[in-house]
Amino acid sequence: MSAILTDRIQLDVGAFQLQHITVSIPKGNVTAIVGPNGSGKSTLLKIITRLLEADSGTVTINGKLAHTYKSAEMAQTVAMLTQSKNGLPEMTVKELVAYGRAPYKRLFDRMTDEDHGIVDWAMQTTGTKKHEDRMFHTLSGGEQQKARIAMALAQKTTIMLLDEPTTFLDIAHQLDLMEMLQTINREYGITIVMVLHDLQQAAHYCDYIIAMKNGRIAETGKPTEIISSHFLESIYNVQAKVRFEDDYPVIIPLKTLSNSRRL
Repeated sequence: MSAILTDRIQLDVGAFQLQHITVSIPKGNVTAIVGPNGSGKSTLLKIITRLLEADSGTVTINGKLAHTYKSAEMAQTVAMLTQSKNGLPEMTVKELVAYGRAPYKRLFDRMTDEDHGIVDWAMQTTGTKKHEDRMFHTLSGGEQQKARIAMALAQKTTIMLLDEPTTFLDIAHQLDLMEMLQTINREYGITIVMVLHDLQQAAHYCDYIIAMKNGRIAETGKPTEIISSHFLESIYNVQAKVRFEDDYPVIIPLKTLSNSRRL
């Protein structure tokens, strides 16, 4: 069953095009959208949540056309974390996480006991409860990202979209974050879709991979089914070996291919 289904999405922005994007994102899984820079990965996420309007085509979320969702209903269904942290006012971690309850409130509504309980649950789940009274901007990059994920959890959605969640984090914080997202998916059944540049992390932590190139869907499938030397050459233009350890593909990059062989 699909959590998200796109049908013939088309977008022309100057020299860039998304071309007939038809893809099904499985419900209840962790899905990675991968591909070279400029292939349309982040643009696709924005179209799914209507942050960007496509020229044509449709998006269906949980069996309902996305354009029929009202803003609050969309925010109660899909949580979206972009790359940018800019524009956030100075606030504590708890205040930030409480923003996740906004889709359920009208202007000047007070937080209920239920709201406070959900905020506490989101912080406990992400390990940010201990920082609840600290100012968000004083946290490390990894802890800031956890706090933002706690805010998304507080929305109580069935789908969470993340645009390059591990960017600018060191390897320990990257793995910690990926393990946390995988745990959230397994324990609460939230469909998680993320744009990732680290294909090895996608192979290890994700159930399904959507590979994009030049504004098109190039390949989809389970990591064990699609990650191969041929895949790496055709999508990334690199020569690499792939071996399996503990049933996970392990990628050993060798070299980039010459310009004359670029696709």
